[in-house]
Amino acid sequence: MFKALLLEKDDAGFRAAVRDVDDAGLPEGDVTVRVEYSTLNYKDALAITNKSPIVRSWPMIAGIDGAGTVLASSHPAWQAGDAIVHNGWGVGETRWGCLGERARLKGDWLVALPSSLSARQAMAIGTAGYTAMLAVVALEKHGVKPGDGPVLVTGASGGVGSVAIALLARLGHQVAAATGRPHEAAYLRELGAAEIVDRAELNAPGKPLQKERWAAAIDAVGSHTLVNALAQTRYGGIVAACGLAQGFDLPATVMPFILRGVTLTGIDSVMAPLPARQEAWRRLAHDLDARALDLITAEVPLDDAIDKAGELLVGGVRGRIVVRI
Repeated sequence: MFKALLLEKDDAGFRAAVRDVDDAGLPEGDVTVRVEYSTLNYKDALAITNKSPIVRSWPMIAGIDGAGTVLASSHPAWQAGDAIVHNGWGVGETRWGCLGERARLKGDWLVALPSSLSARQAMAIGTAGYTAMLAVVALEKHGVKPGDGPVLVTGASGGVGSVAIALLARLGHQVAAATGRPHEAAYLRELGAAEIVDRAELNAPGKPLQKERWAAAIDAVGSHTLVNALAQTRYGGIVAACGLAQGFDLPATVMPFILRGVTLTGIDSVMAPLPARQEAWRRLAHDLDARALDLITAEVPLDDAIDKAGELLVGGVRGRIVVRI
Protein backbone atom coordinates (compact mmCIF):
# COMPACT_ATOMS: atom_id res chain seq x y z
CA MET A 1 0.00 0.00 0.00
CA PHE A 2 1.07 3.56 -0.60
CA LYS A 3 -0.43 6.99 0.10
CA ALA A 4 -1.81 9.00 -2.85
CA LEU A 5 -4.30 11.67 -3.88
CA LEU A 6 -7.01 9.55 -5.47
CA LEU A 7 -9.76 10.92 -7.70
CA GLU A 8 -12.94 8.84 -8.12
CA LYS A 9 -16.09 9.36 -10.17
CA ASP A 10 -19.04 6.99 -10.30
CA ASP A 11 -22.78 6.90 -9.73
CA ALA A 12 -22.20 8.37 -6.26
CA GLY A 13 -20.48 11.42 -7.77
CA PHE A 14 -16.96 12.83 -7.72
CA ARG A 15 -14.55 12.42 -4.80
CA ALA A 16 -10.98 13.56 -4.17
CA ALA A 17 -9.14 12.30 -1.11
CA VAL A 18 -5.70 11.33 0.12
CA ARG A 19 -5.91 7.64 0.94
CA ASP A 20 -4.02 4.35 0.93
CA VAL A 21 -3.86 2.66 -2.47
CA ASP A 22 -2.87 -0.91 -3.33
CA ASP A 23 0.37 -1.30 -5.30
CA ALA A 24 -1.43 -3.84 -7.48
CA GLY A 25 -3.33 -0.97 -9.09
CA LEU A 26 -0.21 0.64 -10.53
CA PRO A 27 -0.34 0.67 -14.34
CA GLU A 28 1.99 -1.25 -16.62
CA GLY A 29 5.37 0.38 -17.13
CA ASP A 30 9.07 -0.38 -17.10
CA VAL A 31 10.15 2.01 -14.33
CA THR A 32 8.80 2.21 -10.76
CA VAL A 33 9.62 5.44 -8.95
CA ARG A 34 9.56 6.54 -5.33
CA VAL A 35 8.11 10.04 -5.68
CA GLU A 36 9.69 12.58 -3.33
CA TYR A 37 8.02 15.76 -4.58
CA SER A 38 5.23 16.65 -6.96
CA THR A 39 3.55 19.95 -7.72
CA LEU A 40 0.26 21.63 -8.61
CA ASN A 41 -0.13 22.95 -12.13
CA TYR A 42 -3.28 24.56 -13.51
CA LYS A 43 -4.23 21.26 -15.17
CA ASP A 44 -3.78 19.42 -11.85
CA ALA A 45 -6.08 21.91 -10.15
CA LEU A 46 -8.75 21.41 -12.83
CA ALA A 47 -8.55 17.64 -12.33
CA ILE A 48 -8.55 17.70 -8.52
CA THR A 49 -11.55 20.05 -8.39
CA ASN A 50 -13.34 18.31 -11.30
CA LYS A 51 -13.83 21.71 -12.95
CA SER A 52 -12.85 20.42 -16.39
CA PRO A 53 -12.82 16.94 -17.97
CA ILE A 54 -9.07 16.47 -17.56
CA VAL A 55 -9.31 12.92 -16.22
CA ARG A 56 -10.18 10.33 -18.87
CA SER A 57 -9.94 7.14 -16.78
CA TRP A 58 -11.26 6.42 -13.30
CA PRO A 59 -10.13 6.05 -10.57
CA MET A 60 -7.12 8.30 -11.10
CA ILE A 61 -4.12 9.32 -9.02
CA ALA A 62 -3.58 13.01 -9.79
CA GLY A 63 -0.30 14.66 -10.61
CA ILE A 64 1.25 15.28 -14.03
CA ASP A 65 4.71 16.01 -12.53
CA GLY A 66 7.00 14.04 -10.29
CA ALA A 67 10.61 13.94 -9.14
CA GLY A 68 12.20 11.14 -7.19
CA THR A 69 14.28 7.98 -7.30
CA VAL A 70 14.00 4.85 -9.40
CA LEU A 71 13.06 1.83 -7.26
CA ALA A 72 13.02 -0.78 -10.04
CA SER A 73 13.54 -0.71 -13.81
CA SER A 74 13.51 -3.03 -16.80
CA HIS A 75 14.32 -0.11 -19.12
CA PRO A 76 17.93 -0.05 -20.38
CA ALA A 77 18.38 3.68 -19.64
CA TRP A 78 17.43 3.50 -15.97
CA GLN A 79 18.46 1.56 -12.89
CA ALA A 80 17.55 1.61 -9.21
CA GLY A 81 18.85 4.71 -7.48
CA ASP A 82 18.71 7.02 -10.51
CA ALA A 83 17.24 10.47 -9.87
CA ILE A 84 14.56 11.40 -12.41
CA VAL A 85 12.04 14.06 -13.30
CA HIS A 86 8.77 13.48 -15.13
CA ASN A 87 6.41 15.88 -16.92
CA GLY A 88 3.25 15.26 -18.89
CA TRP A 89 2.67 12.30 -21.23
CA GLY A 90 -0.95 11.98 -20.08
CA VAL A 91 0.02 11.01 -16.55
CA GLY A 92 -2.67 12.17 -14.13
CA GLU A 93 -5.11 12.16 -17.06
CA THR A 94 -5.14 8.73 -18.68
CA ARG A 95 -2.84 6.84 -16.29
CA TRP A 96 -2.02 7.12 -12.60
CA GLY A 97 0.07 10.16 -11.73
CA CYS A 98 2.68 11.40 -9.32
CA LEU A 99 0.74 12.86 -6.36
CA GLY A 100 1.50 9.70 -4.46
CA GLU A 101 4.38 7.84 -2.89
CA ARG A 102 4.76 5.50 -5.89
CA ALA A 103 4.43 5.89 -9.63
CA ARG A 104 4.95 3.44 -12.46
CA LEU A 105 6.08 5.19 -15.62
CA LYS A 106 7.64 4.52 -18.99
CA GLY A 107 11.39 4.96 -19.15
CA ASP A 108 11.15 6.74 -22.50
CA TRP A 109 9.28 9.56 -20.75
CA LEU A 110 11.85 10.29 -18.07
CA VAL A 111 14.61 12.88 -17.91
CA ALA A 112 17.63 12.56 -15.64
CA LEU A 113 17.41 15.07 -12.82
CA PRO A 114 20.21 17.62 -13.44
CA SER A 115 22.90 17.23 -10.78
CA SER A 116 22.62 20.89 -9.77
CA LEU A 117 18.88 20.58 -8.98
CA SER A 118 17.24 18.83 -6.05
CA ALA A 119 13.97 16.94 -6.47
CA ARG A 120 12.23 19.80 -4.64
CA GLN A 121 13.72 22.41 -6.97
CA ALA A 122 12.70 20.36 -10.01
CA MET A 123 9.11 20.37 -8.81
CA ALA A 124 9.31 24.07 -7.97
CA ILE A 125 9.98 24.37 -11.71
CA GLY A 126 7.53 21.63 -12.75
CA THR A 127 5.60 21.62 -16.01
CA ALA A 128 4.91 25.35 -15.63
CA GLY A 129 8.60 26.27 -15.49
CA TYR A 130 9.59 23.69 -18.08
CA THR A 131 6.91 25.17 -20.39
CA ALA A 132 8.32 28.65 -19.76
CA MET A 133 11.75 27.39 -20.79
CA LEU A 134 10.36 25.86 -23.99
CA ALA A 135 8.79 29.25 -24.76
CA VAL A 136 12.06 31.12 -24.13
CA VAL A 137 13.87 28.68 -26.44
CA ALA A 138 11.24 29.32 -29.13
CA LEU A 139 11.87 33.07 -28.88
CA GLU A 140 15.61 32.49 -29.16
CA LYS A 141 15.23 30.25 -32.22
CA HIS A 142 13.23 33.05 -33.83
CA GLY A 143 16.21 35.34 -33.29
CA VAL A 144 15.02 37.41 -30.33
CA LYS A 145 18.04 38.73 -28.44
CA PRO A 146 18.54 40.88 -25.33
CA GLY A 147 18.37 44.52 -26.37
CA ASP A 148 15.84 43.92 -29.15
CA GLY A 149 13.07 45.48 -27.08
CA PRO A 150 10.70 44.59 -24.25
CA VAL A 151 9.31 41.08 -23.97
CA LEU A 152 5.75 40.82 -22.66
CA VAL A 153 4.82 38.05 -20.22
CA THR A 154 1.11 37.61 -19.52
CA GLY A 155 -0.32 35.81 -16.51
CA ALA A 156 2.82 37.10 -14.87
CA SER A 157 2.21 36.06 -11.26
CA GLY A 158 1.27 32.50 -12.20
CA GLY A 159 3.65 29.58 -12.47
CA VAL A 160 4.57 29.91 -16.15
CA GLY A 161 4.74 33.69 -15.95
CA SER A 162 6.88 33.81 -12.81
CA VAL A 163 9.50 31.43 -14.20
CA ALA A 164 9.44 33.13 -17.62
CA ILE A 165 10.16 36.52 -16.02
CA ALA A 166 13.04 35.12 -13.97
CA LEU A 167 14.55 33.37 -17.01
CA LEU A 168 14.18 36.29 -19.41
CA ALA A 169 15.55 38.82 -16.91
CA ARG A 170 18.60 36.70 -16.11
CA LEU A 171 19.27 36.27 -19.83
CA GLY A 172 19.34 40.06 -20.19
CA HIS A 173 15.90 40.85 -21.61
CA GLN A 174 13.74 43.80 -20.61
CA VAL A 175 10.55 42.18 -19.29
CA ALA A 176 7.07 43.68 -19.13
CA ALA A 177 4.86 41.70 -16.73
CA ALA A 178 1.09 41.80 -17.29
CA THR A 179 -0.96 41.05 -14.20
CA GLY A 180 -4.37 41.68 -12.68
CA ARG A 181 -2.84 41.71 -9.20
CA PRO A 182 -1.31 45.15 -8.63
CA HIS A 183 -0.30 44.09 -5.10
CA GLU A 184 2.16 41.63 -6.68
CA ALA A 185 4.15 44.38 -8.41
CA ALA A 186 7.01 44.21 -5.91
CA TYR A 187 7.19 40.43 -6.30
CA LEU A 188 7.31 40.70 -10.10
CA ARG A 189 10.00 43.38 -9.99
CA GLU A 190 12.05 41.23 -7.63
CA LEU A 191 11.85 38.44 -10.22
CA GLY A 192 13.25 40.86 -12.79
CA ALA A 193 10.31 42.65 -14.41
CA ALA A 194 11.21 46.13 -15.59
CA GLU A 195 7.62 47.19 -16.27
CA ILE A 196 4.21 46.25 -14.84
CA VAL A 197 1.28 46.20 -17.26
CA ASP A 198 -2.31 46.24 -16.04
CA ARG A 199 -4.11 43.13 -17.27
CA ALA A 200 -7.09 45.35 -18.13
CA GLU A 201 -5.07 46.82 -21.01
CA LEU A 202 -5.05 43.40 -22.68
CA ASN A 203 -8.04 41.30 -21.65
CA ALA A 204 -10.83 43.11 -23.53
CA PRO A 205 -11.49 43.24 -27.29
CA GLY A 206 -9.08 45.61 -29.06
CA LYS A 207 -8.19 46.84 -32.52
CA PRO A 208 -6.73 44.35 -35.02
CA LEU A 209 -3.50 46.38 -35.14
CA GLN A 210 -2.29 48.50 -32.25
CA LYS A 211 0.81 50.47 -31.31
CA GLU A 212 3.93 48.31 -31.71
CA ARG A 213 5.24 47.67 -28.20
CA TRP A 214 6.81 44.22 -27.84
CA ALA A 215 9.75 42.53 -29.50
CA ALA A 216 8.20 39.25 -28.38
CA ALA A 217 5.70 37.85 -25.91
CA ILE A 218 5.04 34.72 -23.86
CA ASP A 219 1.31 34.26 -23.30
CA ALA A 220 -0.19 31.89 -20.74
CA VAL A 221 -3.68 33.40 -20.94
CA GLY A 222 -5.16 33.02 -24.43
CA SER A 223 -8.37 34.65 -25.75
CA HIS A 224 -8.40 38.47 -26.02
CA THR A 225 -5.13 38.77 -24.11
CA LEU A 226 -3.29 36.72 -26.73
CA VAL A 227 -5.01 38.61 -29.55
CA ASN A 228 -3.98 41.99 -28.12
CA ALA A 229 -0.43 40.77 -27.55
CA LEU A 230 -0.28 39.86 -31.24
CA ALA A 231 -1.73 43.23 -32.25
CA GLN A 232 0.96 45.04 -30.19
CA THR A 233 3.96 42.97 -31.27
CA ARG A 234 6.54 44.74 -33.40
CA TYR A 235 7.26 43.98 -37.04
CA GLY A 236 8.84 40.52 -37.38
CA GLY A 237 8.26 39.66 -33.73
CA ILE A 238 7.00 36.44 -32.19
CA VAL A 239 4.40 35.41 -29.62
CA ALA A 240 4.69 32.03 -27.88
CA ALA A 241 1.28 30.76 -26.73
CA CYS A 242 1.24 28.19 -23.93
CA GLY A 243 -1.91 28.65 -21.85
CA LEU A 244 -5.63 29.38 -21.72
CA ALA A 245 -6.33 30.93 -18.32
CA GLN A 246 -8.68 33.48 -19.93
CA GLY A 247 -10.03 31.10 -22.55
CA PHE A 248 -9.17 28.82 -25.45
CA ASP A 249 -10.79 31.04 -28.08
CA LEU A 250 -8.76 33.18 -30.48
CA PRO A 251 -10.98 36.08 -31.63
CA ALA A 252 -8.29 37.51 -33.92
CA THR A 253 -7.70 38.76 -37.46
CA VAL A 254 -4.85 37.96 -39.84
CA MET A 255 -3.65 41.59 -39.76
CA PRO A 256 -0.60 41.15 -37.45
CA PHE A 257 0.57 38.21 -39.55
CA ILE A 258 0.25 39.68 -43.04
CA LEU A 259 1.01 43.34 -42.32
CA ARG A 260 3.71 43.01 -39.65
CA GLY A 261 5.06 39.51 -40.24
CA VAL A 262 4.33 38.52 -36.65
CA THR A 263 4.76 34.82 -35.81
CA LEU A 264 2.45 32.93 -33.46
CA THR A 265 4.04 29.73 -32.20
CA GLY A 266 2.42 27.12 -30.00
CA ILE A 267 4.21 25.57 -27.03
CA ASP A 268 3.23 22.00 -26.17
CA SER A 269 4.93 20.55 -23.11
CA VAL A 270 2.88 17.36 -22.72
CA MET A 271 4.15 15.45 -25.76
CA ALA A 272 7.38 17.35 -26.45
CA PRO A 273 10.09 14.98 -27.76
CA LEU A 274 12.81 13.80 -25.41
CA PRO A 275 15.65 15.92 -26.91
CA ALA A 276 13.60 19.09 -26.39
CA ARG A 277 12.84 18.05 -22.80
CA GLN A 278 16.47 17.29 -22.04
CA GLU A 279 17.60 20.62 -23.48
CA ALA A 280 14.93 22.50 -21.51
CA TRP A 281 15.99 20.89 -18.23
CA ARG A 282 19.67 21.49 -19.01
CA ARG A 283 18.91 25.16 -19.61
CA LEU A 284 16.74 25.44 -16.50
CA ALA A 285 19.56 24.04 -14.35
CA HIS A 286 21.93 26.61 -15.84
CA ASP A 287 19.82 29.72 -16.48
CA LEU A 288 17.32 29.86 -13.62
CA ASP A 289 18.55 31.63 -10.51
CA ALA A 290 17.97 29.45 -7.43
CA ARG A 291 17.17 32.58 -5.42
CA ALA A 292 14.36 33.43 -7.83
CA LEU A 293 13.10 29.87 -7.52
CA ASP A 294 12.93 30.25 -3.74
CA LEU A 295 10.94 33.47 -4.16
CA ILE A 296 8.50 31.80 -6.55
CA THR A 297 7.87 28.66 -4.49
CA ALA A 298 5.62 27.66 -1.60
CA GLU A 299 5.51 24.11 -0.21
CA VAL A 300 2.59 22.08 1.13
CA PRO A 301 2.24 18.47 2.32
CA LEU A 302 0.23 16.01 0.24
CA ASP A 303 -2.69 16.28 2.69
CA ASP A 304 -3.10 19.99 1.82
CA ALA A 305 -2.95 19.59 -1.97
CA ILE A 306 -6.73 19.46 -2.46
CA ASP A 307 -7.31 22.78 -0.68
CA LYS A 308 -4.42 24.40 -2.56
CA ALA A 309 -5.83 23.21 -5.89
CA GLY A 310 -9.05 25.09 -5.14
CA GLU A 311 -7.09 28.24 -4.27
CA LEU A 312 -5.07 28.00 -7.46
CA LEU A 313 -8.16 27.97 -9.67
CA VAL A 314 -9.60 31.13 -8.11
CA GLY A 315 -6.34 33.05 -8.40
CA GLY A 316 -5.35 32.68 -4.77
CA VAL A 317 -1.88 31.31 -5.50
CA ARG A 318 1.15 33.09 -6.90
CA GLY A 319 4.14 31.35 -8.41
CA ARG A 320 4.60 27.63 -7.87
CA ILE A 321 3.25 25.13 -5.33
CA VAL A 322 5.52 22.21 -4.44
CA VAL A 323 3.82 19.17 -2.89
CA ARG A 324 5.95 17.22 -0.43
CA ILE A 325 5.14 13.53 -0.75
